[in-house]
Amino acid sequence: MATLVLTTVGGLVGGPVGAALGGLIGQAADRAMLFKPKGRQGPRLTELAVQTSSYGRPIPRLFGRMRVAGQVIWATDLREHRERQGGGKGQPSLTSYSYSASFAVALSARPILAIGRIWADGNLLRGAAGDWKVATGFRLHLGGEDQLPDPLIASAEGLEQAPAHRGIAYAVFENLPLEQFGNRIPLLTFEVIADAAPVSVGSIARELAAGALVGDGPAQPIHGFSAYGDSSRGVIETLAEMTGAWFTPDGHALAMRDDVIATRTVANDGRQRRVAPLTRVPQSVLLSHYDPARDWQTGAQRAVRHGPGSVSVSVEVPAAIAASTAKTIAAAMLTRAEVQRTRRDLTLDAAAIDVAPGSVVTIEGEEQGGAWRVVAARVERFRVTLTLVALAPPSIPMRASAGRVLRAPDAPAGRTIVRALELPDITGAAAIRPQVTIVAAGTGTGWRRAALHTSLDDGACWVPAGATRAPGIMGIVTNAPGAAAGTLVDRRHTIEVSLLHTDMALTDADPAALDRGANLAAIGNEVLQFGRAAQTGAARWRLSALRRALFGTTAEPIGNGSAFVLLDGNTVVSVPIDAAPGEVLRVMANGVGDDVPAETTQVLTGRSILPPAPVRLTARVAEETLYCAWRRRSRSDWRWRDGVDAALIEERERYRLVITGSGAPTILEADAPFAAVPLAAIAGSPRTVEVQQMGTHGLSPAAILNC
Repeated sequence: MATLVLTTVGGLVGGPVGAALGGLIGQAADRAMLFKPKGRQGPRLTELAVQTSSYGRPIPRLFGRMRVAGQVIWATDLREHRERQGGGKGQPSLTSYSYSASFAVALSARPILAIGRIWADGNLLRGAAGDWKVATGFRLHLGGEDQLPDPLIASAEGLEQAPAHRGIAYAVFENLPLEQFGNRIPLLTFEVIADAAPVSVGSIARELAAGALVGDGPAQPIHGFSAYGDSSRGVIETLAEMTGAWFTPDGHALAMRDDVIATRTVANDGRQRRVAPLTRVPQSVLLSHYDPARDWQTGAQRAVRHGPGSVSVSVEVPAAIAASTAKTIAAAMLTRAEVQRTRRDLTLDAAAIDVAPGSVVTIEGEEQGGAWRVVAARVERFRVTLTLVALAPPSIPMRASAGRVLRAPDAPAGRTIVRALELPDITGAAAIRPQVTIVAAGTGTGWRRAALHTSLDDGACWVPAGATRAPGIMGIVTNAPGAAAGTLVDRRHTIEVSLLHTDMALTDADPAALDRGANLAAIGNEVLQFGRAAQTGAARWRLSALRRALFGTTAEPIGNGSAFVLLDGNTVVSVPIDAAPGEVLRVMANGVGDDVPAETTQVLTGRSILPPAPVRLTARVAEETLYCAWRRRSRSDWRWRDGVDAALIEERERYRLVITGSGAPTILEADAPFAAVPLAAIAGSPRTVEVQQMGTHGLSPAAILNC
């Protein structure tokens, strides 16, 4: 009966929404306990965690700060990208495929202020600093009533067919790479900032009621709330259940109250109280909520009472609240259920005809009786009968822990630093084209990869060259060593380097590890190894036990400020270049944290495909003949596993000799690592002898001997 009567009253004072809220009051009077059967169609916690793309599903109205998945409201087909590598000079080519997608995700049915972090399949796609972990186009529409159609959607659908989605806040991704998401659109969740500060329950309810509610309402602040459901009534009922609020007529509207301040004292008619059995009260309340301290993952807090009973109640509150607040709310809900076991019926004279349901009263003469809420009022024969329920005192703040937080790493990538080196063949692959070794890293610890492009025409045309590998370890030399022999371990010199950031580290390596290629580094034009690495500062290291002049390089003095690059197999990428020695190569690396791509240049010397200079060059004159001898070296098979001469690798063994006397140089060729030249063929006494090995792709550097 109360439901029917108060629905009619609500319709009179508030229209259709008022009728719904009036019905809510009536239902509260009809139900015996706070914990009634679930009949609302309000928000649930799981509805914010799953990204959907279904027609007819409601879009939540977000308040405060929340994490939501949203709904995909527009998408293109997957876009296929092909990249062809290799295939020059008789070598097979490799075509790789990747995919991207463009789509729009609706977030809130009311305007928002901004977007914070974005997660993709649980990992950060965009960090707290606004930095992207994957390169993508992105636009955010805040949901204003004057917003225009997104340009990408308009270009795909046509300007006349592209909706502006006014009043809907939504995000648009343009060409999001899908490689690391299994070539599918990942499950995205967004940290949405709808309001600048926490919002009160009362302000949320007033906005949802669209004028049917007046007054401040419950002042309980919450970090965020998702008004999601098939009716405003279901959402408002959730808020009322959370705060213990109720509704009362206020002029031509309704007010939402949660206070225990009495507005009137009524007479005591002497009737006894009615107290329901304690077993009808839940013994525990488990309240589930979104916890901002845990990146809006679901948290749960339980309140337990002592005494008889075995019923446990679970309540879902789709609000972002702290663990302590959730514990306090759960305890308050349990206290209200226990206190509201007590009811009274008072029969008063006609002077009490203006006491409306929802009013808070005290009973005359009951100093310890506390406050009572009117849940029903009936007028019969000039007498007013009020049904009262006891009100619980204000809740006591409680403390609770959110538990252990397992957050996705959020390290800014910083800008990309790239190094391009033409090194001797350190892999034994016997390259047939110049090979450029590229290592890249970032100034931030979150840097992962960068797209590579190369240019041989000073940037007029850029050619895709794949992507970098794992972040490299690099820095600059701050204390350079002097020259040293390459035949012994250099224990005299040390090298001090400063790495890019403190998360980069170097380690020691024993002789066995060094033999397997550990701690290989390029410093200037020299390739070397170090056996000891001692940290001397936050990002500073001292390297010792040096193996100098490896892979045919020379152990010349290294200048301060020279680049230091650790040549780890997991971090280097070799890019073949169709170019000739002497050409200038530009390398561009574009990472997700780069406003401007990083660039570096490298003059191709050809030492990646040329044999190293001969060694042990000797020359002596006897019997009017100049006898020269030397040892050749190979550009492959540097470890000398079998104890025999290194493999030739080149098409044939051939050498070029330049002997300089007092006149014009004498140029000769030889098929073996020695030569006998009559002095008569030399213009004057020999002064210098230069020997170069004639490789398949060109001449080696010269071995020079001053006679």
